Amino acid sequence: MNAGSLLLLLVAILSEVVGTVALKASDGFARFGPTALVVVGYGLTFYFLGLALKQIPLGVAYAIWSGLGTAGAVLAGVLLWRESLNLAGVIGIALIVAGVLILNLFPGASVH
Repeated sequence: MNAGSLLLLLVAILSEVVGTVALKASDGFARFGPTALVVVGYGLTFYFLGLALKQIPLGVAYAIWSGLGTAGAVLAGVLLWRESLNLAGVIGIALIVAGVLILNLFPGASVH
């Protein structure tokens, strides 16, 4: 994995979090602005994820994308909507982040 492909993956993750935040704000697609942001956010997500997949193996990219996207959505829920996060949630998010770190620290350990 090179820095450029990781940057593309990071943009895909940020776009997903924006799309997910907008999904919550759309009030079941009842509000036009957030609904439009959902479409743009997820469109950009898959565009940049597709570009990142040219250099990053699918399993690794998807694990990083979904894991950090989940952590970002949880963080957004806590910060923007004051959603609660208990100890089990914190531990679960920490395990997701740990998994992403392990995938990046040991890239040669992928299954062929």
